[in-house]
Amino acid sequence: MFSIIFFVTLLAAQNSDSTGITLRSREFDFWVGEWDLSWAGGGKGINSIRKTLDNMIILENFDGTPSMKLRGMSVSAFSPQTSKWHQTWVDNNGGYLDFVGEFENGKMTLQREFTVGGKKSLQRMVWYNISTDELDWNWERSDDDGKSWKTLWSIHYSRKE
Repeated sequence: MFSIIFFVTLLAAQNSDSTGITLRSREFDFWVGEWDLSWAGGGKGINSIRKTLDNMIILENFDGTPSMKLRGMSVSAFSPQTSKWHQTWVDNNGGYLDFVGEFENGKMTLQREFTVGGKKSLQRMVWYNISTDELDWNWERSDDDGKSWKTLWSIHYSRKE
């Protein structure tokens, strides 16, 4: 047992910077900040993303008003045990969603499986076109086990000055 704990600790140290924070745990830093949001049909909202708990957790506060009455928050963390990002979303409609994914090829993709009427589907969020002051986000669904995806909602993020 000691050798397993030592090995995991050694791996974490090798993938850490001088502050001890793993480099992978910084993959979502592009999202941190204050954002103005826009989507099709003239929709507008805001999103406030910050780091908390020794900079290891990403906390989101989304507000779609006045365009829509959706408000919600998410908590995201990188798990060294799974080498994946995990996000939990809750909202003012009583929604609860949990996602798992990773940052790869310049995109952050978090995905979940769900069942409606006995039929399995997949949902995912994709952050892409990422730059310092803007990015795009898609909410997508697949009913064929990920072979094809339909975009249900696209949001453009512009960093507040």
